[in-house]
Amino acid sequence: MSSCHSAETPAGTPAADAAAVGVSEPPSACAYTLATPEEITAVREILEADGLFPGTARIAYLGLVDPPRNAADGESGHDADRRFRVFLLDTDGGKPHDVVVSATHRTVVSDAVLDTAVTGELPVLEEEFEVVEQILAADPQWLAALEKRGLDVAQVRVAPLSAGVFEYPEEKGRRILRGLAFLQTHPEDSAWAHPIDGLVGYVDVTARTVDQVLDFGAVPVPEEHGNYTDPALTGPLRTTQKPISITQPEGPSFTVTAGNHVEWEKWHLDVGFDVREGLVLYNIGFEDGGTVRRILNRASIAEMVVPYGDPAPTRSWQNYFDTGEYLVGQFANSLELGCDCLGEIHYISPTVSDSRGNPRTIRNGICMHEEDASILSKHSDLWSGINYTRRNRRLVISFFTTVGNYDYGFYWYLYLDGTIEFEAKATGVVFTSAYPGKDYPYASEMAPGLGAPFHQHLFGARLDFALDGGPGRVEEEDAVRVPVGPENPRGNAFTRKRTVLARESEAARDAAPAVGRTWVVSNPEKTNRLGEPVAYKLHPEGQPTLLADEDSSIYRRATFASKALWVTRRDEAQRYPTGDFVNQHAGGGGIPEWITADRDIDGQDLSVWHTFGLTHFPRVEDWPIMPVDTTGFKLRPEGFFDRSPVLDVPAPESGGQCHR
Repeated sequence: MSSCHSAETPAGTPAADAAAVGVSEPPSACAYTLATPEEITAVREILEADGLFPGTARIAYLGLVDPPRNAADGESGHDADRRFRVFLLDTDGGKPHDVVVSATHRTVVSDAVLDTAVTGELPVLEEEFEVVEQILAADPQWLAALEKRGLDVAQVRVAPLSAGVFEYPEEKGRRILRGLAFLQTHPEDSAWAHPIDGLVGYVDVTARTVDQVLDFGAVPVPEEHGNYTDPALTGPLRTTQKPISITQPEGPSFTVTAGNHVEWEKWHLDVGFDVREGLVLYNIGFEDGGTVRRILNRASIAEMVVPYGDPAPTRSWQNYFDTGEYLVGQFANSLELGCDCLGEIHYISPTVSDSRGNPRTIRNGICMHEEDASILSKHSDLWSGINYTRRNRRLVISFFTTVGNYDYGFYWYLYLDGTIEFEAKATGVVFTSAYPGKDYPYASEMAPGLGAPFHQHLFGARLDFALDGGPGRVEEEDAVRVPVGPENPRGNAFTRKRTVLARESEAARDAAPAVGRTWVVSNPEKTNRLGEPVAYKLHPEGQPTLLADEDSSIYRRATFASKALWVTRRDEAQRYPTGDFVNQHAGGGGIPEWITADRDIDGQDLSVWHTFGLTHFPRVEDWPIMPVDTTGFKLRPEGFFDRSPVLDVPAPESGGQCHR
């Protein structure tokens, strides 16, 4: 299959067609095909046969384990062992299990029983969402608090929110969710417009009990509705938009074989999907001189956290790990042509497991298409008289997920010149509160009496570099102003400084927009024609990282988000920057734990972890539904090629003539 090829197989040969392009090998030979319904069913059957999946068990996570690096490079010489990792939760309160199952050999490879007081809890189950509302709706304290406010419990919706770790030792080792209430006056009403402030419930979803109901006093419920499709808000819909038709009469320029191996222009890669991370791209390579040159073995958004900045007692605990606690992949939308994706679309429908181990296919969960991307290169030469214009285009691979009130789009872009870009799109409905009054320093007023607390959306990218299949070196590059002196008499000089990050302790770095800080990842064992190591450069946006205090609970739990860059020695067991079990984990897991070993990273197999995101001070214009806001980063070739890789891109029209 396509994804089991060697990093440097010459293209255009029979061997390359089989090993690199993957048009003839059977799917079982490939390490990076998507999970199939048959495999997920087999995993459930294996668990049942081993007595690990009784009627009270639920699957909190099931995902395909990445094969060892040598298997990915086609060196194993035998069919890949298709292994799945499964987190098993007992709804009766028994110990959870972390299990690895071989679907190929139909065996349980390993079974670790977890002590959640130490490891943290398994991810939140979707079925637990409604449990919180049900339990609170029968609790006398909760009902009394609603009665005091003159509210009917039948009209109260409860947002089931991850608990974090705070000053409640009795919560340790128990599955706790916290509930904030909203009023929904009719079935189509947007409850987010009517927060019931000053009230929060703490619920044990396993014991189905209420630990605490904290009532800080009744606050007026904002009355103005936020129903964004209501004609009273929209007014007459615009009639000024003329149709935009995006057509490719000859079809798209990319090909998809074996269900997930993609070739477009000179790009080769495999598209994966994980219920925790969502989109995962494997074996990203670029054809150069007849050779497919590896750039990244793996690229994903391995964590995402939304820390809130309002210290009010009802909300000071609000911090959500949408990836580690809620599993963004399981909420992937089924995308629709003309709405979510335009043009000549290819959809991929990944299969995941539901909590009972049944396969569930997310129809059209991944969208892939080409887009025009403006000018690629242009010059009008006065001496030669050549007028040169080439247009850029990009391949877009994306999915959208809905986690509670927010919707997130994850977009990977591949460009003709070898640039890789990631963009996150945030939209949906802001989390709301009552607004305490003018000049409240921790929230914005969105409508009369309605607030939206300040918060961040912080993403953690995992980038496993393998430039030309080799080891990695990371250097930090800063622009440097040169002072006036004998070597710079006019003061016009400036230069750059590169610093090798040689150990993990040295590679926890902040962005520095004032000096244009970037990070150069190179392969010290492979040089270009000028004798320089082949490299790619990471360009950060340079926006704020985690703003919470270093002594806070969320800082301990989301330490990955406190720096823009981390570099670690690649370890197959080190998958997520927060560690494996972030839900109700006290903190210190993942990257901060790994780097205590302070391993040498210069010239090693590396994972580069990049934090980026949005600091959201909500605007009035973000209500009642938020226009998309974006954040991301770029990876651009930095001496990876011997010259411009787009000289062979043709003019916009045959014959090289453009219309005037």
